[in-house]
Amino acid sequence: MIQIEQTTYTTQDDNKVIVLTPAGRLDITTAWQFRLKLQECISKLSHHVVVNLGQVNFIDSSGLTSLVAGMRDADKVKGSFRICNVHPEAKLVFEVTMMDTVFEIFETEEEALEGVPRSIAT
Repeated sequence: MIQIEQTTYTTQDDNKVIVLTPAGRLDITTAWQFRLKLQECISKLSHHVVVNLGQVNFIDSSGLTSLVAGMRDADKVKGSFRICNVHPEAKLVFEVTMMDTVFEIFETEEEALEGVPRSIAT
């Protein structure tokens, strides 16, 4: 089981953003649960998701795949998918796989949340 904290923010222009903060390892044993949580949030709650990886100290290819799938789900519904606060040990995986160029990655949750309305205004 992976612990996933969920918070809902409302931006200044009344868009709802879901912040998911998983804790522990995002690997082959937990990635599917995280994937389901992302799907559920994007389809039922909000098209805008921020994933705070500050408490994930290990991520493998399954974990990355679940993030890519979440990003695709958000794209399909013209939403936004951002990642923030990547744990230093997990950051290496993003850099080695070049996934740091695929995702919108922010240093802090605040920065990730601030950026959301701009991408909506298309």
